[in-house]
Amino acid sequence: MRIFMLLGLLAPLAAASGPDWNLRDYIRLSDVVVQSHRGAGELNSENSVEAFELAWKLGTIPEADLRTTRDGVIVAFHDNDFRRMLPKASPEEQKRGIQDLTWNEVSRLDVGAWKGAQFAGQRVPRLTDILEILLRHPKRHMYIDIKNVDLEQLAREAGRSAAQFTLASTDYAVIRRWKALAPASSTLHWMGGSEEQLSKRIAALRETRFAAIDQLQIHVREKDGTLTPSPAFLVETGKELRRHSILFQVFPWQSKSPAVFRRLMDFGVASFATDYPDVMMRTIREYYAERGKKARP
Repeated sequence: MRIFMLLGLLAPLAAASGPDWNLRDYIRLSDVVVQSHRGAGELNSENSVEAFELAWKLGTIPEADLRTTRDGVIVAFHDNDFRRMLPKASPEEQKRGIQDLTWNEVSRLDVGAWKGAQFAGQRVPRLTDILEILLRHPKRHMYIDIKNVDLEQLAREAGRSAAQFTLASTDYAVIRRWKALAPASSTLHWMGGSEEQLSKRIAALRETRFAAIDQLQIHVREKDGTLTPSPAFLVETGKELRRHSILFQVFPWQSKSPAVFRRLMDFGVASFATDYPDVMMRTIREYYAERGKKARP
């Protein structure tokens, strides 16, 4: 039985795999995993310490996108360049990225002002800054999405705190290598695309018996009431992942609709990534309250 190191308990997912499986019946409300995309990037300046703290305050797990500076310092920053985050910089400066600057240069960047005057002065955090927070709060967890990082350096610097990380990647080779380097860490394999593309990728994983995967995330899109991939695909995927005790997470892309979130929970989704963690957490709590007597206390 695979252990969800992130939760610190044996996942009860394999106990039932029928089409009427519902997370309220098998997962305590307090154990529902919600990933705050880019920290709480729609509510604060993404990938900032302030965004991470907000995500934890909401009862979710923040995600940090990791890149490496020119002089080898791992930092949290999403984009390849500075066009979006530094709109007032010169065209030449906007074309540059984290990999082109030293940490001393990166540390002076204001990555909050673009979001609003109330966020001005926020800075790019280093991995070491994140690790200091995790050391002070051993019950906190963090998703880390690898953009441009040497995995051996990451494992070495993370040390014992790796157990508080869930490494997220769309590259299965990265997932397997990280699991070998940091076996105490958990992993999330994320994927998007058409239903046909997703089916092929899952079939390939099936051949490995989903080795090294603790969580699997699928991007879901909604348009005019239609979900892609289809509800039938989501139900069957959830059933298969539960048989392997893998946490089934979906990312409702650019959606803040409680109705969409509820539909996905009805289809057997057990976890979410979201840009709107405040809306998501409120919806999940309301969902549990509707049939609270069926949810474990």
